[in-house]
Amino acid sequence: MNIATPHHAARRPGSPGRARPKLDQKAFERIAAIALADAGLDIAPSKMAMVHTRLARRLRALGLADYEAYCSLIESPEGSDERREMISSLTTNVSHFFREDHHFERLVQEVLPGLRKKIEAGQRVRIWSAGCSNGQEPYTIAMSILENYALPEQADLRILASDIDPKVVAFARRGAYDERMVSGVAAELLEKYFTRQKTGTGTTWVTSQQLKRLISFRELNLLKPWPMQGKFDVIFCRNVVIYFNEETQQELWKNFARILHPGGWLFLGHSERVSEHYLDLLSPAGMTTYRRTDTPGAL
Repeated sequence: MNIATPHHAARRPGSPGRARPKLDQKAFERIAAIALADAGLDIAPSKMAMVHTRLARRLRALGLADYEAYCSLIESPEGSDERREMISSLTTNVSHFFREDHHFERLVQEVLPGLRKKIEAGQRVRIWSAGCSNGQEPYTIAMSILENYALPEQADLRILASDIDPKVVAFARRGAYDERMVSGVAAELLEKYFTRQKTGTGTTWVTSQQLKRLISFRELNLLKPWPMQGKFDVIFCRNVVIYFNEETQQELWKNFARILHPGGWLFLGHSERVSEHYLDLLSPAGMTTYRRTDTPGAL
């Protein structure tokens, strides 16, 4: 990373007697304001200790002695790259294969039949894993489809997997997981869709080209303009919206409805719900599951 440290910033505290930097209320508020503006993260004051713990590593990496210097950096034009690093540090990238498996059961039992009809009619099918984290979700979607449908060679089916964090996008694109990260994958699926590799630190399971060819990984900020042109048949956006404030959530419900085909499916995390104001666009269709209505003039 090529970031010029501001000339007024103190260097890494390394001499004896130097106190560790402390995050005070003013610095927390400056950091929280940038996290909200750049990524829609609504960081409550109760999370101050978490912010301090996660960003202390960034101060050490940059050789900054205190949070005032760090705030000055991320608020400066030279700090744009560090703002991305900050968002990456503050974002929780926790996921696993077949997480909330009832969604994948519904995908196979209720959603896939309609997708098959479209594919066999020569139409395009698009699925979006928004906030894909380390990639387990889009790979699970691909496995769920391939295990239950002999996908025609010319099928126009693609899965877009996006996340705001470029590091996790790169990790997901590689598709290499240790034993702990594949704990939710049945043994027969591991053998079928992964290649086992021995490393100096243990075993790594690498996703097959059969899965990877269905998925496109992209860095994408949900708060910025979306570059996608066509509409989606299915959107998974699970355990993402919960981190946004109400105003940002309202905008996302509208945007998700706009980019879904009528009848398209939206899957949310276990503690997320579409607000009542948008239920005329996104109608409940099961546990944390919604379908796009065709209400005329609703958008």
